[in-house]
Amino acid sequence: MIKSRDELNRFYLADKIALKEHAYAPKWRNLIFGEGDIYHFQLLLRKVEYYHNKNKNIFEKIFLSYLYRKYIKKSQLLGFTIPLNVISQGLSIAHRGYIVINPEARIGVNCRIHPGVVIGEKHGKSPKIGDNVYIGPGAKIFGGVTIANGVKIGANAVVNKSIIEENVTVVGIPAQVIKK
Repeated sequence: MIKSRDELNRFYLADKIALKEHAYAPKWRNLIFGEGDIYHFQLLLRKVEYYHNKNKNIFEKIFLSYLYRKYIKKSQLLGFTIPLNVISQGLSIAHRGYIVINPEARIGVNCRIHPGVVIGEKHGKSPKIGDNVYIGPGAKIFGGVTIANGVKIGANAVVNKSIIEENVTVVGIPAQVIKK
């Protein structure tokens, strides 16, 4: 949770580094080709999280309301349903396309998420995803599962059981470890 300006700046920097080339798209390329939209979405996400978490005066509440509406509009444009305070710093969203994340899920540092990913609840329990996790296109993660650090989840994999072994690759329906 971002509670101070220093934390906000750390999140900005970590997200910029995680996105690499997308973060440095010139404004004219953004206008013509749509490059940098994801980076701008992530900046907006972090700013809304910051103002949502801090003690606000009346002007900051009004500003938060404006930012939140802008955040929702950008989310809809890109196809993302990403709630506040779910993902830690270093988020890297690969492309536009639908991404749905449950508000109770928790995602660690330096996670890369591709389009088509659904991270949802099952029987009232939501996933806990570790640091440096790669989630491939179309992957689905459901229930009160725990994903260890450094796990790579393949395209279209369905994870419905915990993966407690670090630095492994999982694929399939249901997901199974194929590479250590």
